[in-house]
Amino acid sequence: MSLRSLAEDLNERRARARLGGGEEKIARQHAAGKLTARERIALLVDEGTFTELGLHARPHFSQPVMEGREAPADGVITGFGRVDARTVAVCAYDFTVMAGSMGMTGEIKVTRLRELALTKRIPFVWLLDSAGARIQEAVGSLFAGTGHLFREEVVMSGVIPQVAALMGPCAAGTAYIPGLADFVPMVKGRGSMALAGPHLVRAAIGEDVTQEELGGSRVHCRKSGVGDLEVADDEECIARIKQYLSFFPSHCEELPPVRPCDDPADRRDEALLDVLPATNRQPYDMYDVIRRVVDDGEWLDLKGAWARSVITCLARMGGRPVGIVANQPRQLGGILDNDSADKAARFVNLCDAFGIPLVFLQDVPGFMVGTKVEAAGIIRHGAKLLHAVAAATVPKVTVVLRKAYGAGYYVMCGRAYEPDLIVAWPTAEISVMGAEGAVEIVFRKQVEEAERAAGGDEARRAEAGAAKKAELIAAYREIIDVYIAAGNGMIDDVIDPRETRPTIIRALELAEGKRVERPWKRHGVVPV
Repeated sequence: MSLRSLAEDLNERRARARLGGGEEKIARQHAAGKLTARERIALLVDEGTFTELGLHARPHFSQPVMEGREAPADGVITGFGRVDARTVAVCAYDFTVMAGSMGMTGEIKVTRLRELALTKRIPFVWLLDSAGARIQEAVGSLFAGTGHLFREEVVMSGVIPQVAALMGPCAAGTAYIPGLADFVPMVKGRGSMALAGPHLVRAAIGEDVTQEELGGSRVHCRKSGVGDLEVADDEECIARIKQYLSFFPSHCEELPPVRPCDDPADRRDEALLDVLPATNRQPYDMYDVIRRVVDDGEWLDLKGAWARSVITCLARMGGRPVGIVANQPRQLGGILDNDSADKAARFVNLCDAFGIPLVFLQDVPGFMVGTKVEAAGIIRHGAKLLHAVAAATVPKVTVVLRKAYGAGYYVMCGRAYEPDLIVAWPTAEISVMGAEGAVEIVFRKQVEEAERAAGGDEARRAEAGAAKKAELIAAYREIIDVYIAAGNGMIDDVIDPRETRPTIIRALELAEGKRVERPWKRHGVVPV
């Protein structure tokens, strides 16, 4: 047979494989509001740069149950290409082929791709739209030899960025792919993940739920915190993946990418003088501060709809990627609870793993108190954030805007946690607790004595107690004044709020070559 005819045969085979499950199933995919796996890759990867691996894959010869079954590319497309001119490994499950189920050959392909991504140090992106493990192939004791995927994902963690996009279902144990990934965007109404699908849940515990109720984006982006971002459709999902990767280096030994920036580094924003309300007990929106200090007022929120009393977002300052950890006074006064501590700790670890500097914007009344949070383990959750901030060796810059009370001040990178610069606005109060709380605890007897001394009826005693309390609060505020901390060298400077952006950018420039020596150890024992 001539080489010409063999080449023609090759091209015919390629065309059939690229058609996936066929025109009818592609039409069904589109009718469900979803792009096909190949259409998703085409949106993600720079045109003409994708190199596919394993196009001719088919169900494995060792699986007699699959004899005669068609499964082009074995239901998963793997390869590498350029995303905004940087090489990235991409794995996209094809729902038009056996519901994107994970067969033996397909997973050999994905394992090969993971090996290439790790050894070549390039980011790995999963585009997930899969019914999970292919049950026809997975049943039986041969299951005992499986599980490489998750171990290898852990090995890759912190070495290369890992993105797991939920663009369809991700059922059963494969839900640990996003569970172990760095960034998990979810398409609203279509992306879902659960350790067991609705049928198995019904069989196991008798609960009758839909896939969306069980593990949709509303559940995981707002309640469980597994998802990072809820997006409207496949196109927005791909755009957010590109945006996320733009902040990160290709691997942990590379510096984060710096972009040219037209937003002046020395820009002062007059509106920052009007951000804070008249009293420190009134809320405001910390996003208004973030918008006015980052490059071009743009950021990418991670887990923005979950644990909303703390903000964790990626942005740029002077063209440099930064991770911002900020209290959100609009939500419970910016207090830290179990979920917000977990959220911030994970984000700090993520940024530290890839050399992204951290900027802390403090307005924190402390940690939540009470029997409910104590029983739920707030001490170990808070310790997790304390551990992450103390262990982080990237450049760290702290700005205290208003309240900085108790252990909240510590975990938001207070003076003892090696900030490369710590500054405060004139409105800042740094103390073990606020004036009101201190008066209730430390000066309660003086208030009670004032009430007794007033005599008369209950109203008169209450008035005297209130007056004494106000006097004590005013006196306590004087001893937690920010200039006392500044005068004793406990913060580096008190700044005009309008200077916040240039101050942070200069500090990042200062810390660019930062090196921190730590005692040798295998790893710390992270609280859980």
